[in-house]
Amino acid sequence: MDFSLDDEQRMLIDTLRRFIRTELQPLEERVERDGALDRDSALAIQEKARALGLYALNMPAELGGGGLSCLDRILCEEQFGHTTDILVRRAFGNVYEPLLECRGEQVDRWLKPTVAGRRTCSIAITEPGAGSDAAGITTHARETPTGWVLNGAKHFISDGEWSDFFLVSARTGEKEISLFMVDKGLPGFDVGKDQQMMGLRGTPHVALFFADVPLERMALLGERGQGFRLAMGALNVVRLAQVGARAVGKASHVLELMTAYAAERRQFGQRIGDFQMVQQQIADSVIEVNAARWMVLHAAWLIDQGHDAREQIAMVKVHAAETLGRVVDRAVQVFGGMGYCKELPIERYYRDARVYRIFDGTSEIHRGVIARAAMKTGAALHDLHR
Repeated sequence: MDFSLDDEQRMLIDTLRRFIRTELQPLEERVERDGALDRDSALAIQEKARALGLYALNMPAELGGGGLSCLDRILCEEQFGHTTDILVRRAFGNVYEPLLECRGEQVDRWLKPTVAGRRTCSIAITEPGAGSDAAGITTHARETPTGWVLNGAKHFISDGEWSDFFLVSARTGEKEISLFMVDKGLPGFDVGKDQQMMGLRGTPHVALFFADVPLERMALLGERGQGFRLAMGALNVVRLAQVGARAVGKASHVLELMTAYAAERRQFGQRIGDFQMVQQQIADSVIEVNAARWMVLHAAWLIDQGHDAREQIAMVKVHAAETLGRVVDRAVQVFGGMGYCKELPIERYYRDARVYRIFDGTSEIHRGVIARAAMKTGAALHDLHR
C-alpha cells in the first residue's frame, strides 16, 4: 500500500489548509468567547466552502457531494482537526452515510437538500440509560395504519439546536431496532436545553423528547429492523473520521505549537527545547502522532479494499484518542503557566481533547472489542499475509 499523495490529493489538502487557516481559525476565539457561532457567520463560511467544492465531501459526486474515497476523506478529516468542531460542521457539513438509504420521495425531501446544505441533520442514538450500549435503547416506535408513533428520549445530541431533522434509532419490536428521519417541529417533539460541556464550545448538545410523535410511513429509513446495522455503520465511519483522523489532526496542530514554543522560549540562558526532558516530551509526541496517523490511513485503505475494518477502527478509536490526550497534556507542561492560561488556546485544546476517550464508544468498550477479536481470530488482526 502506498500512502503518498497524488497531485489531486495535494491540491485538495492545500485548499483545505488555506481555507481553515484564513476562514475558520480566525473565528475560534469568538466562538470560545460567545459559546456559539452566529447564524450570519455560519452561513457565510458554508457558502464559501460550497463554492470551493468542500461541502459534503463524503457524499457521492452524482448527488452533489465530493465523491471521495474513504482514504481521501480521511486525509481531509485530519485537516479538519486543525480547527474547532462547530466550524467544521458549519463549513463542511455533517451529512451521515445512512441517508444514502433514502429511496423515492425521501431523496428529494431529506437526502439531496442535506447534501446541498439546505437542510442539516444530527444522529440521535444516545440515551440516558444507553450510552456506549447502542442496542440498549428504550425509545420505541409503534406502527399504525398511516405510519408510526414515536415515544422516548435521547440526550447528548450534538448540533441539535441547528439541525432541522434527526436520524433517530427506536425499537420497532422486542429484538428489532429501526432508524427514522424525524423533522423538528412535529407535534409532541420537544428539543431540550443545551447541555453545557467542559469543552467543544459552540457545539450544542441537547436532549430530545418524543411524546406520541406522529411519523409518516416514509420516515422509516431503509428497511424495518435495519436500524442497528445502519447506526453502527454510521458510528464506525464517525469513529474513524471524526474521532481518529481529527484526533491526529488536533494532536499535530498542538505538536506544531509546542515545538515552535520550545524553540523560542528561553530559560536559564538557553531554549527550553534544548533541555532533554522537553525533548522527550516532543519526541514521544512525534512518535505517537505518526503511529496514530498510519493506523488511521491503514484502516481507511482496508475499507477501500472492501475489507471489514471494525477491529482496526476500534484500535484507531483508542489509540488516536489517547494519543491526543497525551500530546495536549505534554503541551500544557511545556507551555507551563501560559499553557494553563486562557490567553493561549492550549487550555482549550486540553478541555476539548478529553471527550475523545468517551464519545462514540469509550476506550474501555473498544478495548473489549479488540480483545474479543484477538481471542477469536488471533492477535495479528487483518494480517494480510496469512
